[in-house]
Amino acid sequence: MNAASARRLTAEFLGSAGLATVVIGSGIMGASLTDDTGLALLINSIATAFGLAVLILAYQTVSGAHFNPVVSLVDAALGYRGWGDVARYIPVQVIGCLAGAVVANLMFALPAATWSTTDRATPAHLLAEVVATAGLVGLIFALARTGRAAWAGPAVGAYIGAAYFFTSSTSFANPAITVGRMISDTFAGIAPASVLPYIGAQLVGAAIALVVVRFLFPKPLPHAA
Repeated sequence: MNAASARRLTAEFLGSAGLATVVIGSGIMGASLTDDTGLALLINSIATAFGLAVLILAYQTVSGAHFNPVVSLVDAALGYRGWGDVARYIPVQVIGCLAGAVVANLMFALPAATWSTTDRATPAHLLAEVVATAGLVGLIFALARTGRAAWAGPAVGAYIGAAYFFTSSTSFANPAITVGRMISDTFAGIAPASVLPYIGAQLVGAAIALVVVRFLFPKPLPHAA
């Protein structure tokens, strides 16, 4: 592994860990501050929207700031990145999200890892994950294909903040964070039995986005990420 590859993988690890810490930590904080589920979700969504935007801006020029296996897969499918990079990115993203979950749990004096008991895999939630993931991936690559990848940080943050409220699943839209949230039995957690159905729905959403992006933007401008 050369130095450039090591930097990319480190950035993906740190960004993925930071994302999980923000999502889970703000969920724990929101639930501790209020018994109103809607208000707790608002706290969670605002922190995630801002945190994700900051993380993308911090690491975008190093690794592309994916932090998400479906983004890496579509990036390679569109020819922006080699499949070898994707094979290295995905394990690092998953490990990063697991590490971030542990950090979030420990910051709030909880066990480092506890299986979540929040079942989420209903038909409505899975449809929501298809929609959320298709929207996220479509947004990212619409920007990339039109030379506006520099806007990914604020745009993706805004999208995820909104999708917390317009999807019944609260928009996980990311297999790595789905795995990470499995080990936190808190506001943002997901039961292990719901993880594979969620990931399946996310892959379907990513495939839909890939088709739409290829159709709408057949001739990409220079990739700015």
